[in-house]
Amino acid sequence: RAPIAIAGWACTTLCLASYAAAFSHGASLSACTDMMPKHLRVQLHSPSNNYFAVHTNVSFFFPGDKVTVTVRSTQDFMGFLLQARKVSNDEITGTFVFIPPGSKLLTCSEDGDTVTHSDKSLKRNLSFVWKAPDQPIGDIKFFISIVQSYFVYWAKIESAIVAQ
Repeated sequence: RAPIAIAGWACTTLCLASYAAAFSHGASLSACTDMMPKHLRVQLHSPSNNYFAVHTNVSFFFPGDKVTVTVRSTQDFMGFLLQARKVSNDEITGTFVFIPPGSKLLTCSEDGDTVTHSDKSLKRNLSFVWKAPDQPIGDIKFFISIVQSYFVYWAKIESAIVAQ
């Protein structure tokens, strides 16, 4: 009985460790559409919160413009996934041209349209630069999902509308 229990415990531990290791270097492409972490038994918190906010340096933009996006937090967090989306159809748009240390670019629809964490170091305030496509796309919002710990996260916290 004891060897079976030990084997079961070892298997569970190895499985959890492999899941944790997989996400400690950023979100997977499977999170592109719904921006939800694919962790085991996670606890989703409401996107309306007092801990995290997404701000931009402008309230409107033109095709080809660069927009500074700042994520501010009153709590440390480990992971994130950041995208710009069209208000009209929720489609991911634009590309990130500057990302902070501890971050990396993902390709969800096109190269560099999404940013995620590249390590599990604690983060608090981050700044990014997003470049609008060269053709008109309409109004956008920035969305971020924040992972505070392996089991606690907030999905799709949104910025104010940035008009075009």
